[in-house]
Amino acid sequence: MKKVLSLILTAALMAGVLTACGSKEKTADSAETAQTEAETADTAAAETDTDAETQTGELQVITVAATAVPHAEILEAAKPILAAKGYDLQVTVFDDYVQPNNVVESGEIDANYFQHIPYLESFNEEQGTHLVNAGGIHYEPFGIYAGTESDLTNVPEGATIAIPNDTTNEARALLLLQDNGLLTLNADAGINATILDIEENPYNIEFVELEAAQVSKVLSEVSFAVINGNYALDAGLNAQTDALATETSDSLAAQTYVNVIAVKEGNENNDAVKALVETLKSDEIKKFIEETYEGAVVPFE
Repeated sequence: MKKVLSLILTAALMAGVLTACGSKEKTADSAETAQTEAETADTAAAETDTDAETQTGELQVITVAATAVPHAEILEAAKPILAAKGYDLQVTVFDDYVQPNNVVESGEIDANYFQHIPYLESFNEEQGTHLVNAGGIHYEPFGIYAGTESDLTNVPEGATIAIPNDTTNEARALLLLQDNGLLTLNADAGINATILDIEENPYNIEFVELEAAQVSKVLSEVSFAVINGNYALDAGLNAQTDALATETSDSLAAQTYVNVIAVKEGNENNDAVKALVETLKSDEIKKFIEETYEGAVVPFE
């Protein structure tokens, strides 16, 4: 009897042990399953976050150096269009024609928007830089503006005329003065003309050569001034309404001095640069230019 009882107790104890082991195994299985599910959920969440970042990722920054008027204003109008294309356009304004090229050459800034091709080529030659035209955007007619005198048909003897002193813009100013009968240039001078190429100066004009940005600031001190379109606008002057004479649409200057987006050589086919040029040549920006500047700035076709 004792032996039977002992066997019964032993069997009961074994059953309890087996039950306990089974419970532990089930608990372990449940924990492992829960951990796996949690890891799966985390992975899915991470993938969802990655997808969201892909869909709503940060805009790619593109930096542009520009002079204030009209270039920076046109770029500001282009910002929302570029943002829709995935680009954050950041504009740095300069008040001279040298630093915007230097910062693009150094790689500090992606592109600039202020100059025409003759100036770009001249700058490269003189400074040893490697800048190229990525696309023509607009043209700004040069104008002759009144200073202390206001009649181009009655220019006083020894009149003073302020003109830009950089190579290409000086030639442009002299060509405009020639077109209006104030002087005659050497026939071969063309867009490289300087005051040394003046063959006839019937009014004995004295030329005051200044950095382009300074010409509009001396109107009260000279008889006349020939001012770049952007600096005229910056001074509150419009070539179509305020100038005594302007370049005509079929002039050598009109065909030559188109303002461009300039970049360092090798970057002209960069996607961001292409998007910038495409935007600035879009119908929306052409309309902005035409309505804002009323002929003082002309979109380039």
